[in-house]
Amino acid sequence: MLDVRRMQMLRAVVTSGSVTAAATRLGYTPSAVSQQIAVLEKEARTPLLERVGRGVRPTEAGLLLTGYADAIGRQVAEAETALSDLRSGRTGRLAVRYFATAGAALVAPAVARVRAEHPGVRIELKLSDPGEALPDVREGRADLALVVRPEGETAGAEGVRLVRLLDDPYRAVLPKGHPLAGRRSLALADLAEEPWVGSEWPGPCLDAQLSACEAAGFRPTFVVESEDYVTAQGFVAAGLGVSLVPRLGLGSRHPGVVVREVRRPEPVRAISAAVREAAAPAPALLSFLQALREAGGGGE
Repeated sequence: MLDVRRMQMLRAVVTSGSVTAAATRLGYTPSAVSQQIAVLEKEARTPLLERVGRGVRPTEAGLLLTGYADAIGRQVAEAETALSDLRSGRTGRLAVRYFATAGAALVAPAVARVRAEHPGVRIELKLSDPGEALPDVREGRADLALVVRPEGETAGAEGVRLVRLLDDPYRAVLPKGHPLAGRRSLALADLAEEPWVGSEWPGPCLDAQLSACEAAGFRPTFVVESEDYVTAQGFVAAGLGVSLVPRLGLGSRHPGVVVREVRRPEPVRAISAAVREAAAPAPALLSFLQALREAGGGGE
């Protein structure tokens, strides 16, 4: 196999016209350059230079390799520039997984910041199933994922680090005219005997609700399930029951419901950003994380 470094020496000799001039340019002795050219000729199995007076000129094979050496030199320079752009955040890709209610409040301002600070970085956003987010980060399909974890949990899956962003408290959603609607806030136990409209699928969000109810001394009776928070509000407005919806999920409120704070205890879901432990500190990723912290109220 031809040695690229020796090909660059050949290129220096050809462009300068002599071994001595090439050695001066490269910082070697003429003897060292001549030895390397001799080795390259053995690799090429053909003469590459011929003497002309006090100088040398390339053979046809020498001209051929000089052309390739020139192309390789340009490609290496382009690679160094591209690598520098990637390291500095001028180019690259940032793949993000998120869940719906985090989109407007957290993801949107983070995307806007990265686009302003790193316009050459391509951002790939994907709504993710809760069970897929951490594996996507761990296995390199995503650079960052927004996830809900049990309150107090700081460890992610193996190879994944969690960055706590905010606690998203649940609010009680009641039909207008409900006997409890006149209160400014409710104790969670006030809802113990009520029929409940489910707002969460099984997972950490539902676990946050059930854990709080257990601490208040009861287990809720779900009479109907829904796929999203808007649908849950519609069921509540129709008088089918009460529900708990996280604050981030109340961006669009149904006119037929009232929303009240819940205390003793306050159900909370903990939202974190998951990143690979071994991931390089890419500027775009750091900017995205900082914007998430600020949007979640955790910025400096």
